[in-house]
Amino acid sequence: MKHLLSIEELSAAEISSLIANAQSLKAERGKHASQPLAGQTWAMIFSKSSTRTRVSFEVGIRELGGFPMFLSANDIQLGRGEPIKDTARVLGRMVHGMIIRTFAQQDIIDFAKFSNLPVINALTDDEHPCQILADLLTVKEKLGGWEGKKFAFVGDGFSNMTRSWIWAAKILNFELTIASPIACQPPADFLNALNYDGLKITADPAEAVKGADVINTDVWLSMGQEGQREKEAEFAGFEVNAQLLKAASPCHIVLHCLPAYRGKEISEAVLEAHADTIFQQAENRLHAQKAVLVAVAKA
Repeated sequence: MKHLLSIEELSAAEISSLIANAQSLKAERGKHASQPLAGQTWAMIFSKSSTRTRVSFEVGIRELGGFPMFLSANDIQLGRGEPIKDTARVLGRMVHGMIIRTFAQQDIIDFAKFSNLPVINALTDDEHPCQILADLLTVKEKLGGWEGKKFAFVGDGFSNMTRSWIWAAKILNFELTIASPIACQPPADFLNALNYDGLKITADPAEAVKGADVINTDVWLSMGQEGQREKEAEFAGFEVNAQLLKAASPCHIVLHCLPAYRGKEISEAVLEAHADTIFQQAENRLHAQKAVLVAVAKA
């Protein structure tokens, strides 16, 4: 595995291996037998703000023996218009790996092509693969795995999170129902190309949550969409709250990748009732990303 650019590009075996390695790395934290990034410098270019992604990657790189170098896009020539391929060819001669959090998926694809470095997608507008791996690790810990489980996502039906969840569902062959306002649902051409019967789309959150083992949600407005108040208005009735969860499986878990806006996509009561799982999910970013770092460093 040379890069982690998207969930779409992973196989079921690769995802399972990453989750298993993340479990081992979590258990071994503070007493790792080896330092696979020893002597390496990993650069991090972030065009979008971050709490969990930045901290988990910086800590993870250090715990694996490497040195993180944080580069805000506004502080380097990329922010002044230098082509991504030129930045890639420069850094490819100086550092050992790249972690990129940006807007366009094509930017990380181009960076991987021109840098000849292992590149990790730390979030784009198209996908959020590191978050999905952390979420799957949490499901593994809480429910024993995803086999035979029913997943529901309530919120924006075609965000980076939902796209990554859709690919994970197809690759791992689990049932996923997305409840989203009609205007925010995946387009027909995407669904036709996907061709996966285990994915269901509805405008009714209660239908999606009925019998679900895992209920997932996220902010209604992704980074860069904060001014789209007309879009936010579409989500009336899509709050994950106690009433909605009455229809879920008795042993369900609730996930939220954070930050959470209580009283919008999730109620205060539900977030606090499931806080142990949600903040375990946040911690698991560290362990899942360490597994990714080890995997691409070995390639």
